[in-house]
Amino acid sequence: MTPYTPPQEPVHYVHVDDHLIVIDKPAGLLSVPGRGPEKADCAVSRVNDDHPGALTVHRLDMATSGLLILARSKEMQSAMSRLFERGTVEKAYTADVWGQPTPPEGEIDLPLITDWPNRPRQKVDHETGKPSRTLYEVVECRADHARLRLTPLTGRSHQLRVHLAEIGHPIIGDRLYAHAAALAAAPRLHLHASELIFEHPVTGVRLALTSPCPF
Repeated sequence: MTPYTPPQEPVHYVHVDDHLIVIDKPAGLLSVPGRGPEKADCAVSRVNDDHPGALTVHRLDMATSGLLILARSKEMQSAMSRLFERGTVEKAYTADVWGQPTPPEGEIDLPLITDWPNRPRQKVDHETGKPSRTLYEVVECRADHARLRLTPLTGRSHQLRVHLAEIGHPIIGDRLYAHAAALAAAPRLHLHASELIFEHPVTGVRLALTSPCPF
């Protein structure tokens, strides 16, 4: 097993107010603590060093970079969780995938479930999987891969990674789901949480937050 060696760059804050914090999480950093003291360093612990009491609202995979929301109270944590449950938080990701999907835009609708013998992997299961839907749009084509804008309509674990791999276009650099050529094409997972849009539960202001793609 590869040892956990999180990047040591300081936390980059995208938005901070009395109720919410949004950071740009680097790839390779856990969102929340893992098992064991060697995995205590994570996004929430680093934010708490600067803003004690910050609580997680959602998570990004360790290998995924981008926008991550934290709440500054349990009340705000609950309020933001309700927004996610109702699907009123708009999310978009940037991904580089192997090959060029045809058609260049569409919806992937494949039910997902945990692949228990091979955790943390997930898999498509048409009998017992939970409904999972992803919109994709090709924004740029290159020699052997394409850059996509991904919009998850549901929030299953590893949803984007499994969906793209399942249609034959794995995200490059994906150590769990990419084939050998796609894995070798990049030193990291080319998946980035680039956009978050939602109505602030306290102020009512519509926040439209963006993060530039780092790869």
